Amino acid sequence: MGLAERRAAKEFETKRFPQFKKDIDEAAGFEVPVTVQWDTLAKEGESHLYDECWPKVYFEPLIAALKGISFDDMGKEALKAGLKKIEIQNRAGAIYGDRIASFENGTLLLDHQPHTNVDDVRDRTEGIRKLLESKL
Repeated sequence: MGLAERRAAKEFETKRFPQFKKDIDEAAGFEVPVTVQWDTLAKEGESHLYDECWPKVYFEPLIAALKGISFDDMGKEALKAGLKKIEIQNRAGAIYGDRIASFENGTLLLDHQPHTNVDDVRDRTEGIRKLLESKL
């Protein structure tokens, strides 16, 4: 990762991520620890795509999936009891929405290539929601 990528990732982390974090907490109904492995998201030569792609690939589907679960008290209680933290990274090379998420020991892991199938927000949302519903 070069200087341009580090700068763009840091700018996203400091300027955009705080609002996404608030939206995640609001959607879940409680404050959820979120860890992002920024260096794995920051692809060489693609810093111009971060602002457009990262929200659609990771944050919008996550927030929508959490809202899809927490719309009633039962969903809110299940999330609060079962979801301990969220980790976001790009290590497995997943490119399909149904493969973005895994859930183990209270940790929701989102692992997806940051600039692939960007507009498949609905597929990722459904993948995350269905996984959580089956595990909570």
